Amino acid sequence: MCSGRQLAPAPGLADLDRLVATTAGAGVRVDVTTAAGRPDIPAAIDQSAFRIVQEALTNVVKHSGADCCQVTVGCDESDLCVEITDPGGHVRAAAAGNGTSHAGGTGHGIVGMRERVSLCGGQFAAGPLPGQGFRVAARFPLNGASR
Repeated sequence: MCSGRQLAPAPGLADLDRLVATTAGAGVRVDVTTAAGRPDIPAAIDQSAFRIVQEALTNVVKHSGADCCQVTVGCDESDLCVEITDPGGHVRAAAAGNGTSHAGGTGHGIVGMRERVSLCGGQFAAGPLPGQGFRVAARFPLNGASR
C-alpha cells in the first residue's frame, strides 16, 4: 500500500450531472438529452464517452463564446453515441482577449478526442456548423467492432 488513500472510480456518463454543474458555474448552460434504458456499457467506453463530453464542454467554455450548448447521449443495442453542439454566440471577455476560436486553439483537444474514440473502435467527427457554432460527435460500438 502506498498511502492508504482510496482512489476514486474513473468518471463515466453517470457523472454528467456534476460536469454540467461545473460547466454552468463557468457560465455555460448545458441542456442534456439522454436515452432511457441504456444497455450495459463497457467501462472503457463509458469513461471515454464521458471524457469526450468533458473535453467538448471545456472547448465550449474556452472558445465558443456561447452561453449554452446541447449534449445528447443516445444508445441502442449496438452503439453509444454522444453529440455536443454549441450555437457559437457573443464573444465573452476571456475569448475576446486572446482571439481564440475552436479552430484557433493551441491544445490537442480534438486530436485527443479522435484518438480516444479510435482506441474504442468508434467513429469521431468535429467541425463548425453551417453559419455559426460547432459540433462534436462520437459513436462507440458496444459490440467491440467498428462498422
